[in-house]
Amino acid sequence: MHSSPDEYEVWPGSPAPLGAHWDGTGTDFALWSAGAHAVDLCLFDDDGTEHRLRLRENTHQVWHGRLPGVGPGQRYGYRVHGGWDPSSGLRHNPAKLLLDPYARAVDGDQALHPALFGFRYEGGEGPDPRDSAPYVPRGVVVHDSFPWDGDRSPTTPWSDTVIYEVHVKGATIRHPDVPPALRGTYAGLAHPAFVEHLQSLGVTAVELLPVHHFVSEPHLLRRGLSNYWGYNTLGYFAPHAAYSSSGTAGQQVTEFKAMVKSLHAAGIEVVLDVVYNHTAEGDHTGPTLSFKGIDNGGYYRLREGDPSRYQDYTGCGNTLDVRRPQVLALLMDSLRYWVTEMHVDGFRFDLAAALARSLHDVDRLSAFFDVIHQDPVVSRVKLIAEPWDVGPGGYQVGNFPPLWTEWNGQYRDTVRDVWSGARVGVRDLAYRLTGSSDLYRSDGRRPFASVNFVTAHDGFPLADLVTYEHKLNEANGEDNRDGESHNRNWNCGVEGPTDDPQVTALRARQVRNHLATLLLSTGVPMLTAGDELGRTQGGNNNAYCQDNEISWLDWADVDEDLRAFVARLVRLRRDSPVLRQEAFFEGHELPGTGGTRDLAWFAPGGAQLDTADWFDTGLQTIGMYLDGRGIRHRDQRGRPVQDDSYLVQLHAGAEPVTVHLPGAPWADGYEFVVSTEWATGAPPRPAVVAPGPIEVPPRCVWLLRVLRRP
Repeated sequence: MHSSPDEYEVWPGSPAPLGAHWDGTGTDFALWSAGAHAVDLCLFDDDGTEHRLRLRENTHQVWHGRLPGVGPGQRYGYRVHGGWDPSSGLRHNPAKLLLDPYARAVDGDQALHPALFGFRYEGGEGPDPRDSAPYVPRGVVVHDSFPWDGDRSPTTPWSDTVIYEVHVKGATIRHPDVPPALRGTYAGLAHPAFVEHLQSLGVTAVELLPVHHFVSEPHLLRRGLSNYWGYNTLGYFAPHAAYSSSGTAGQQVTEFKAMVKSLHAAGIEVVLDVVYNHTAEGDHTGPTLSFKGIDNGGYYRLREGDPSRYQDYTGCGNTLDVRRPQVLALLMDSLRYWVTEMHVDGFRFDLAAALARSLHDVDRLSAFFDVIHQDPVVSRVKLIAEPWDVGPGGYQVGNFPPLWTEWNGQYRDTVRDVWSGARVGVRDLAYRLTGSSDLYRSDGRRPFASVNFVTAHDGFPLADLVTYEHKLNEANGEDNRDGESHNRNWNCGVEGPTDDPQVTALRARQVRNHLATLLLSTGVPMLTAGDELGRTQGGNNNAYCQDNEISWLDWADVDEDLRAFVARLVRLRRDSPVLRQEAFFEGHELPGTGGTRDLAWFAPGGAQLDTADWFDTGLQTIGMYLDGRGIRHRDQRGRPVQDDSYLVQLHAGAEPVTVHLPGAPWADGYEFVVSTEWATGAPPRPAVVAPGPIEVPPRCVWLLRVLRRP
C-alpha cells in the first residue's frame, strides 16, 4: 500500500554527505548511482505503509533531497529506475527495495521469497515485477549523539598486543553470569562477567567477527540454516542489528558504542573483522538487495566479455570493484566512520588480497593501499590483512606494504606440522618463533607485522585439532564436501572422543604445546575464543552456518587448568620484553657477556646448530636461547631495556630425549618457569637445574629462566 507523496515536502537538499543525515529539523538523503534514470526514496511507517517520494535533484551522479520534519527512527529504502539488460551488466529494477549503502542502522530481517531476486526466479524474460519490500531489511535514520565522556583508545603498542578473536553472539549466549536479556549481544560482550574473563587472560584486544550488518545466503535459508560468522555484509556503516539487546531502530548504534567504551575502560582495544571484498548479493543468481540494483557495474567487477557474470576472487559470488573511485570512497568513508564515530581501534581485512587487485594481479601499489596510507584517520589504527584470496596469485603472505600486519598463514602451517609429527625439521620453525624475518624484514617492517596463530574461527578449534583428523561437517548440508580436508594435524592415535586416559592426557599436552609455542613466539599472538576453555565443535571445521551449540562458547564445561595455563603464559609475556621484541634478532655476540648472543640455537647435544642440523628434516628438538641483555629497542625515555634471559626447549618427538643445557657463558643454572608437562604450566615446586644433560619428556615445551652467578 502506498500513500500519497503529497504528505511529504521534498526540498533539494545536498549531494554530500551520502546517506541519511538528520540535523535537528530534517533529514538529508543522498544516493550515488551513475546509471539510474530516476530514484524513489521510500519511507515506511511502523505498520509497514510505504510512502514513495521522487528525488528530483541529481548532482554529479548523486540523487538527493531533504525532508523537513523527518528524523531519527525513520525507516527507509530506495527504488532505482533504469535499464534492465543483464547481458550488459544492467540490473535496475524498481520493484526491488534497496538498502542505502550508507545506512547507519538497519531494521528488519531478510525472508526467503522469490521477490528477493531481480530476475524472474522461476524463469522467463525481463525483470521480476514482484515487490521485495516485505522481505528485505530497511535503513534507519539515526542520531549519533553519545556521551563518550573522554573515552580514549588504549593504543596498545603492537609488540604488547595479544589478540582474542571472538564472535559477539557466541561469546556470551550461554554465559550463566550474563543476564539472559543481554546474552549474545553487544551489551553481553561488555558485561563485567565477560570483560573480567578477558582481563584475567591478559588479552589486550578483541578481534570481533563481522559486526557490519549482514544477512544469510538464500541457499542456507533453504536448508533451514543461517550465516553465523557474518562474512556476508549488506551494510558497511550499520552494526549488525541482531546483536542488539535494546532495539533495532537505532538503539544498536548506541549499544555498540557503549560496548566499545566499556572495553576501552578495561584497557581492551576493539578490532573489527571487515568484509569489503564482496557483498551479500552473491553472483548472477543472487538476490537484489542494494548495490546490484543501485548501480551493478559501478560497484562490482563484472567479467570481461560477459558482464552478466561477476569476477569472483572471493569464492562468494562477487567482488567489489575498489578500482572505482566511488567504491573506494565507500570503503574509506566506512572505515573513517567506525574510527571517528564508533571509536574502534583497528580492522582485520577479510581476503585482503582481493582489495589489492588492480587488474588481475595483486598489486601492493594499488589505489587501495595508497588511499589508506595517506588517510590521516585510518592510517593511524591497527591494520591487519588476511593476505590471500581464492583467485590466481592470491596467496600474498609477506607481501603487504609497511603499516600492515598480516595473519601469518605460514606460522600456522609450520607449528601444526611440527606438533603433528611431520618430518619438517626445525629450519622453518626457527623463522616462525622469531618473528618471520624471512617474510617481513626486507621492506622495513618489524616482527609485529606477523600476527601469529594456530587456529582461527575458520577451521578446527584447538581441542578438535588434536582429536579429529577427519572433518565432520555433515550438519552444514553439503555432504561433508565443505571445509579444509588437509588440516596438518594429528589425533593422538584415536579418531574422535575417547575415555583412554593416556590419549586424553596426550591431547591436553598437545593443546598446551600449541599454545606455549604461540605465546613464546616473537610477533603478535592471536588466540581464538574458547581455545583457552577447551572448546570443541565436535569435529566440524567449517561452522560458518552453525548458530547453535556447535559454535557457542560452553561456559558450563570449562577447563580451568587450561585457562590458568594461558593466563600464566600471557602474563609472563607481558612481563618479559625479551619475549615480545620490537626488532628482529641479529644473532650477534653481545659485548661483555663472554660470548653469548642475543639469539642462539642449540642442538640436543649442547652445541649450536650447524648447517647440517638446519637441513635435517628428522630433527624434532631445538633449544632457543634469548639473551635479555641484547634487546635492541629502548623505552620511551630512550633507556636500554634489559630483561632476564631464557632458554626455550622444544621437543616434538614421540620419545624422551636427553639434551645438554648449555653452561657458561650462557648460564650457570636454569629455573623452570613453564612446562607443558604440567596442567597449568607451573612447576609443582621450585625447580632449579644445572647445565648439562637432562631428559626432556616426549612432546613437550620448557621455558627455563637463565641463572647467573653474581
